[in-house]
Amino acid sequence: MKRHYFSKAKAFPLQIVLVVPFVIQIFAAVSLVGYLSFKNGQRAVNDLAEQLIDRNRDVVDEHLKSYLSVPQTLNQINADAIHRGILNVRDRQTLGKYFWDQMHAYDLTYIGMGLTTGEGLGAARYDGKTITIDDWTAKLPNNVYTYATDKRGDRTQINARWDWVNSQQSWYTQPIAAGKPIWAKIVTGDYPTGPYIAASASRPIYDSQNRLLGMIACDIHLLKLGDFLRSLDISQSGRVFLLERDGTLIATSGTEKPFTFVNQKVKRLHASDSSDPIIQKVVRHLQTFKGFDSIDQDTDFQLEIQGKRYFVDVVPWRDKYGLDWLLVVSVPENTFMAQINANTQTTLALCFGALVVASVMGLFTSHWIIRPILRLNWASKAMASGNLAQAQTVEASRIQELNTLSNSFNYMAGQLHESFTALEKSKQELEDRVQERTTELKNTLEELQRTQSQVIQSEKMSSLGQLVAGVAHEINNPVNFIHGNLTHVQEYSQNLLAFVQLYQQHDPNPNPEIQIAAEDIDFEFLQSDLPKLLSSMKVGTDRIRQIVLSLRNFSRIDEAEFKSVDIHEGIDSTLMILQHRLKAKAEQPEIEVIKHYGSVPQVECYAGQLNQVFMNILVNAIDALEESDAKRTHQDIEDNPSQITIRTSVVNSTSVEVAIADNGVGISQEFQQRIFDPFFTTKPIGKGTGMGMSISYQIITQKHGGKLECFSTFGKGTEFIIQLPLRVKVHAMV
Repeated sequence: MKRHYFSKAKAFPLQIVLVVPFVIQIFAAVSLVGYLSFKNGQRAVNDLAEQLIDRNRDVVDEHLKSYLSVPQTLNQINADAIHRGILNVRDRQTLGKYFWDQMHAYDLTYIGMGLTTGEGLGAARYDGKTITIDDWTAKLPNNVYTYATDKRGDRTQINARWDWVNSQQSWYTQPIAAGKPIWAKIVTGDYPTGPYIAASASRPIYDSQNRLLGMIACDIHLLKLGDFLRSLDISQSGRVFLLERDGTLIATSGTEKPFTFVNQKVKRLHASDSSDPIIQKVVRHLQTFKGFDSIDQDTDFQLEIQGKRYFVDVVPWRDKYGLDWLLVVSVPENTFMAQINANTQTTLALCFGALVVASVMGLFTSHWIIRPILRLNWASKAMASGNLAQAQTVEASRIQELNTLSNSFNYMAGQLHESFTALEKSKQELEDRVQERTTELKNTLEELQRTQSQVIQSEKMSSLGQLVAGVAHEINNPVNFIHGNLTHVQEYSQNLLAFVQLYQQHDPNPNPEIQIAAEDIDFEFLQSDLPKLLSSMKVGTDRIRQIVLSLRNFSRIDEAEFKSVDIHEGIDSTLMILQHRLKAKAEQPEIEVIKHYGSVPQVECYAGQLNQVFMNILVNAIDALEESDAKRTHQDIEDNPSQITIRTSVVNSTSVEVAIADNGVGISQEFQQRIFDPFFTTKPIGKGTGMGMSISYQIITQKHGGKLECFSTFGKGTEFIIQLPLRVKVHAMV
């Protein structure tokens, strides 16, 4: 027998063809996940820093509003009482007890008044605890008497005597000159009880005839603001501090005091002279960059301080009585980076582990698939060499498709063996017609070879289809197992959370250790996020099931997924997926969704493709609303908020209509005519492919025999109307 050798291109082993692309894909996916994890970590640092700064800034703002409103409110109450004659400024005993009672009721350092006659009276808490009464006349020297008091506010003994002249003190002169409620200049003093640094809320007082009697004031000790700032939940190296417009330090969350002693006198500290390197660096940057007086709005920036990056936010703080301070919040980047770096390393480790596991599984799977194919290859070579007996010994495989192929090959080899045996038996009988029979045998052999090639090719194609179906089937089983058990997991988790809530209701004050553990694991966030996580896992398994269904459709084992569905469920599912774009963000207001669902029966359709149409239309509506909001002012957005209106109804009892409208920028008449053309888009380069609406149009018109129309008024909004027949002739649409 003459053998023909054909030149062949360089071929690769099947195991390499199966494993190498799989490993390359896994490696690429792992690399991409690691890169995205790093980038997300960087973005998370900025977001967390902004949130922490905003939270502390808001807490300080609310405290200042609350704490600094008390003195002015109390002054107004006392001034009104004097004006109406309820309080008599000449009755020192009664007025002293009145001020003493107010000092007990409010967290103040001093409440007092100075009269135009040079006299005055006040109640003080110089040491922060004990309340004393100051009573003075206009006659120097030692005209001020400081009295100790008992539990009822009665004067018991004189603690000290000293000089005081109303007309020489800014505490008295500034409100008299202003003629209205103000904050007087911050005063300092070194009293026996310690340094005294106070802001004084003061205002003039008048009698019932509107004659000026003098002034009344309430002092607050600024060191108490420092105590409050130190109580804030901020990192150890973070700082929150208050400045006056000239840079003088008011209070800080650090351990440094906002004053120093010069020649045994209290002197307030300028922030640029602070021994705290963080405060010093931030203040000097503000002086160089803008200056304190030029800061009239929220200003944030980043600084390198002692080799660390800090996020800094500066906000002006003012009230209607003349206070004009600067609130500065600084947070170090390393407060957040430690956990983020740990999470990134964990992600990379898990990705590497997944790569190793996937590679091992790929090698195992390829070996499992290749072994029966190699046996067929050896049998084919034996058959080609004429050893038909050995060619019939191909063992069965555990893979259904390859097993079928092996049986077919063995049967074919058996048939060939029988044919050759019959030819050998008839050789003696056909000696006289050797030439003729030889020619016939050669023709038969050629026919057999052609038949063999056709059978092998047919079996290959059949096996390929069965292989795809088998792979889809093998994948479908574990996916269905996971998908089915997700419902039980969700039910069990809900039961556990309900049990914990019931426990919390019956034991609202748990053991401190339990409470600390709940805060450490952020139990409230876990309660809200666990159901969402399970829902996300269910969405993921649904996607895998759709892929498996596509493989089954490819192998034509299953039929098309055309069935009756509730289109409201599809719309709601699409809205749920897009919820992250609908809700309010820092730079984007909430997009309101208005639903007007009619009484619509189930519709026969390709549910997945119809949901894709809803997704494309809703995404375009959201993009249009975001573009519109970017060009509008905050007041315009409040007056006319962004809205998406969804309306469903039945038309002529034969079709259903779905209308999706937005009040965005709209589409010009010129672009409306091309809206369904392939590759046409009005979005900037890189934001759209131009295929979404074209594909949606084909799905509605060709796959469902419906209509998709666009109506838009430029500058007012756009409406897409979908009409679908309730019953579709499937074979006509396919």
